[in-house]
Amino acid sequence: MKKQALMINRFTKFAGIFVKGFSYIYHFFLPKKRFTIPKFDPAQKDQTRKTKIPNTIWQINYTYEVSLPVYINFKFNRLLSKKWNYRHFSNDDATEFIKKNSDEETFRLYNLLNDGAAKADFFRMFVLYKFGGVYLDIDATFCLPLDKLIKSDDDELFLMTKHRFSNYFVASAPGNLYIKRTLDLILENIKNRYIKDGVYNLTGPNVLNKAIDDENSVQHRHNRYTCVQGSFTNEYFQYLDKPKGKWIYIKNDEILKKDNE
Repeated sequence: MKKQALMINRFTKFAGIFVKGFSYIYHFFLPKKRFTIPKFDPAQKDQTRKTKIPNTIWQINYTYEVSLPVYINFKFNRLLSKKWNYRHFSNDDATEFIKKNSDEETFRLYNLLNDGAAKADFFRMFVLYKFGGVYLDIDATFCLPLDKLIKSDDDELFLMTKHRFSNYFVASAPGNLYIKRTLDLILENIKNRYIKDGVYNLTGPNVLNKAIDDENSVQHRHNRYTCVQGSFTNEYFQYLDKPKGKWIYIKNDEILKKDNE
């Protein structure tokens, strides 16, 4: 299975070179052209086995109208997840969803976040803890059909990059202990206004790594054989309508709103 995953991984990287190259030309001549990623895309095939991890893929983005490479990335992932339902949220819709499904204090702390990436970090842990499923960043690409990645008895699947966990792909059953720990740490960081070291430490992968104190305690796979980022798209195409929208550009003192804002 690793050999198959590596082949798909390499295919997406080579195909991505052509997709990105063509897309620079495409969007140069058609600068206003966008493609719609749906809010909900139902499974195309019936799931024939029961899994502890619900068959729902969750994604969040600042818009539903995306560039050609981001749309191709979406369509490729759907080819590898035909038995899975797909749910996609804009930042505004995610805010309404969290407000509807959380308690007042949780939503108050979430609502202090002033950065899209930080909100996405919160959103993924919130929906996975409460509902379960698979979270995937908008620029991430599966390296295997999802049914081969998620086993029937898996409670969780975390992504290992080198010697650290990443949060651009996370899968879990509802109520997962490590997802809960991560979400609690994020809430505590917001409450304590822990912004000195930026989004990465406030809500991002460093929080997940802190929550998982022992890598041997969780089910995990290397990203090379599971899910990779940036094969079909890049920062330019992802933020075509929001230049410098990536989290690396926000100043630390702008990450959180004041309590009275």
